[in-house]
Amino acid sequence: MLPRWSRAVAQLSRLGTQQNLNLGKEFYVVSRQTYARAAAAVAPDTAFTVEKPLPAEPMFIVETLRNNVGQVNLDKLFWSKPSSLALAPDSPLRIDEPQYGSFKRAILRMLLFYSTQSKSIRGANVVYKRIVSQVDKPGIYEVFNLEKTFKTTFSLLVLHMWLCLRRLKEEGKDGVEFGQYIYEIYNHDVELRVSKAGVNLLLTRWMKDLEKIFYGNIVAYDAALLPEAKLDDLQNVIWRNVFSDDGSSQPTGDASRAAMARYIRRELSCLSLTDKEAMFSGNFMFTPLKGEKAKSEASK
Repeated sequence: MLPRWSRAVAQLSRLGTQQNLNLGKEFYVVSRQTYARAAAAVAPDTAFTVEKPLPAEPMFIVETLRNNVGQVNLDKLFWSKPSSLALAPDSPLRIDEPQYGSFKRAILRMLLFYSTQSKSIRGANVVYKRIVSQVDKPGIYEVFNLEKTFKTTFSLLVLHMWLCLRRLKEEGKDGVEFGQYIYEIYNHDVELRVSKAGVNLLLTRWMKDLEKIFYGNIVAYDAALLPEAKLDDLQNVIWRNVFSDDGSSQPTGDASRAAMARYIRRELSCLSLTDKEAMFSGNFMFTPLKGEKAKSEASK
């Protein structure tokens, strides 16, 4: 562990006592680089703003079952067959390109509103909204028994960024370039989150350290999915990156960690089944996570 990063974590942890900010100590650290450069090291499986909120989602519930004391039975989660995450053409959750009259469309065309770059930026904003929608809702914390702190939220944000970027790499150069737009939006959002958590001095230094965590995490996740990786490598990485606060040894038979490993593998398969148009427009949704199940279903 780099001494400078250790000092940074110590200071951020002290600040977290007052601001609910709690960065863990066990993260992989690599040198700072842009996403486009880092993407070359990540093998696939075979200063923008997020302007408007997403439409309200329907009350989907994952395949969660509760035992007779009201706890989620994690052993029953994420065994269903993967399917595409693309939204149906008539879904109210879709965010499609705006339609204008011929005159306004001609003016916007001259202003490059319909340029490839502009369309990519709009699509990247929607993709990032999908990521934030999954990470900021309480369901994911309840299902995986996580306390919602800056550290866990940041870890889940990085995890879902990796899921998307890994899928986009399957589209070659276009996917890597599109991923760069998402990464820039992510960086802006993380800067706002860090500021909101109370870090106002030396913000640039904290952002550099968080950038190291980001790239270290995605390299670790990919390494855990290599053909030569051990069966429990992904669970070990999840423990270090998401669950562990102080680098303590991981518990044996941890159901939350095992369930998250199945969730990750299933989402990767679902994203691989999701078509390019849905990925580049953001018209897809991660598997919705709800911590509650109707009593009638729980009794089945």
